[in-house]
Amino acid sequence: MSLRLLLVAVISFCATAAAQAAEYTRVNTSASQISFTYNQMGSRMYGTFSKFEATLDFNTDNPANARTTLHIDLGSIDAGSEDANTELVKPAWFDTGKFPVAVFESSRFTPVGENRYRIAGQLTLKGITREVDVPVELKPDNAVGIFDGELILKRDEFGLGAGEWADSVVSKDIAIKFRVVAPQQ
Repeated sequence: MSLRLLLVAVISFCATAAAQAAEYTRVNTSASQISFTYNQMGSRMYGTFSKFEATLDFNTDNPANARTTLHIDLGSIDAGSEDANTELVKPAWFDTGKFPVAVFESSRFTPVGENRYRIAGQLTLKGITREVDVPVELKPDNAVGIFDGELILKRDEFGLGAGEWADSVVSKDIAIKFRVVAPQQ
């Protein structure tokens, strides 16, 4: 192989590798979603949070330096009925009078496969902070990054569902699912 052909091959490889790198630094919250599921008296229940803010600094070539934060307005909960929504903002649950926002702040992104990551970070809910580990899949789609993830929240660890709700009427595990949509930069 001639030196000229080798140089062309190396330059082509570098250009292809650079073209595959993607950077995501803005979150489109109107296209993003946070939802949750749980069991209550044997029935599967579903809900959402309609108001949240998110930041993202993610480069596919350098996930070790990635960062994200999420602030969820707990008063924006929709658990499927006005009665449930009214109950969930009370002190036995979220106590939004004292703790109106839940916050997640990442500390580490770890690649675990092609477009799959584990995001470690601190989740603060109802004044209690715990380390959590969240599996996330990046689904690139026409210059948009879709980050899908799920966290199983142990409600007892955050003091959610005190008093009459401390029994097993509501499942101890709450599945928090999110879809964060970010245009490629």
